Amino acid sequence: MKCDKILITGGIGFVGSHLTEALLKQNLWVTVIDDLSTGKWQNINHLKENPRLRVIIASAADKELLEQEIPGHDFVYHLASSVGVRLIIQRPVETVRNIFETTEAVLSVCSKYRKPVLVTSTSEVYGKADQLPFHEDSDTVMGATSKRRWAYACAKALDEFLALAHYCETQLPVFIVRLFNTVGPRQVGRYGMVLPNLVEQALKGMPMTVYGDGSQARCFCSVDDVISGLMRFLTCPHAAGQVINLGSQEEISIMNLAERIRELTGSNSEIVLVPYEQAYGEGFDDMKRRVPDISRALALLEWRPQRTLDEIILELVGWPLQPAQERPQLLARVS
Repeated sequence: MKCDKILITGGIGFVGSHLTEALLKQNLWVTVIDDLSTGKWQNINHLKENPRLRVIIASAADKELLEQEIPGHDFVYHLASSVGVRLIIQRPVETVRNIFETTEAVLSVCSKYRKPVLVTSTSEVYGKADQLPFHEDSDTVMGATSKRRWAYACAKALDEFLALAHYCETQLPVFIVRLFNTVGPRQVGRYGMVLPNLVEQALKGMPMTVYGDGSQARCFCSVDDVISGLMRFLTCPHAAGQVINLGSQEEISIMNLAERIRELTGSNSEIVLVPYEQAYGEGFDDMKRRVPDISRALALLEWRPQRTLDEIILELVGWPLQPAQERPQLLARVS
């Protein structure tokens, strides 16, 4: 399929900005729609003079805007979403509404104009399932609706159901990607992302906070590897209608992660255990492990992660901690 002009919702965010950069390096034309609710202009500031880039500061839920933009593009990456455990706990209504309403708008307009669309989902949809590794067709086990933590997972699962419904009814080329703990430069710990938080604490000599007892384990995947996977969908139409995991299988407990970061940074920071209740409020629910089955990504995309966890940590250590900056006066270049 011809893919010269790409639209990215959420293209100023952490993953989105890396994708924007990678597509521009391929000399593609890129339009970004982002409302800067979680992304930072700094993430793409170095790209602003590229004549192939257009940036529109607006909500990706704006159907009138989508009606104007989507018809002129060959492929849509839908990354716009609420992110981070802390945001989900603090603003659950906004989280659910933002996720579903935005995805519904994007899918509706893509369906009208028959535009291929990739929807980014999350490993959170596996919930508390304990049959590892997680295969895309495995059953999911959600927590109680009284636990706000699961609002994000359920909203993302609903996104997937809606996307696959479009594929089933009209054969709209829809691609669904479940991301597993993507990390790298430009990611900040503001919304509860554990690795950048621990790295920053270690570099500043602050206490390194580990929630719970630290035995919960995760697999961290380099954003560069994830972008490599996302780019492959442009030339893999046979992956339409599929849910595909993108993530590392190198598992580590959060306590061991903190110890490894402390070792690699030469930090003297103390590792401090913080009860979940203190960090997120009473009744917080978590899953112990999340390991992806990536056999489908290997078969359909010929993709597997290349970066080791140590390489990821060292890259974050070498990335300068940047203070927040005031928003520039001119943010959008709309043509």
